[in-house]
Order: sequence, then C-alpha cells, then structure tokens
Amino acid sequence: MIGRAMWQGLVAGAAGAAVMTAVEKAEQRLTGRPDSYVPARVLQRLAGLPDSPGRPPRPFNLVMHFGQGALVGVLRSVMAQTGLRGPWSSAMFTVVRLTNDQVLENGTGVGAPPWTWPRDELAADLVHKAVYAGPVPRGASAGA
Repeated sequence: MIGRAMWQGLVAGAAGAAVMTAVEKAEQRLTGRPDSYVPARVLQRLAGLPDSPGRPPRPFNLVMHFGQGALVGVLRSVMAQTGLRGPWSSAMFTVVRLTNDQVLENGTGVGAPPWTWPRDELAADLVHKAVYAGPVPRGASAGA
C-alpha cells in the first residue's frame, strides 16, 4: 500500500496543486490581489540561499508550490486508501495543507500566523487550500 500511496499521492498532489494554482490565478484576476512570493522565499531559506533583492525568481515559487503539493499528496493518498474520503476527510486535509504551509513559512521566519493576516487574504488562502484538498472521487485510490 505504501508504494502505491506514494506514487499516486505524488501525481494527485501535483494535479491538486495545478488546480489550486488555476483557481488562485482566476481569483487574482477578479480581485486584483498580487502574486505572493512567500513560497519562493521559504525555499530560498530552506536551501540556505541568500534572499533575493526585490522579487525572488518565479521558478522558486513554482518548485515550492508543486513540491509541497506533491509531497503532501502522499498523505492524502494514504488517507484515501485507508477509507478516509468524503467531505470530513477533505476538511481534515485542508487543515493539514494549511498547517504544512504555516510550519514552513513560520519556521523559516518568512511568514506570519494566519490569524494576523488581513481577513480577505486569509479567506482566499482557505478557499485555495480547500480546492487542493477536494474530495477523493469514488473508486480512486488517491487524490489531492
């Protein structure tokens, strides 16, 4: 089960990150909210790279975004394979996905706790994480 969960979770997690990104980009077009480069800064800190002056290179953002999505997708795959599916499991996983971000962002000193964010940014982030954590379709072994 673990090998299967790993590969299915990596693929489904990356797919979930792609869907989350598409929804985020649509939301940004509607709201005018700018891109966040927090993921890129977190990756730079984790890799021991110096902070970029101004905006970090976009590839760092993409690597961190899809890397996290793929890796955390493995846990969602294990959840699905052990029978944790449906709305409750998606809600649990939404919290896991948000927690993953917060541990990395706050642990590297890049981010701030969600309760300190402007309410509109917090709401947008919660919606995006819920999209990523969406329900696992019946008959599927994994999902993100």
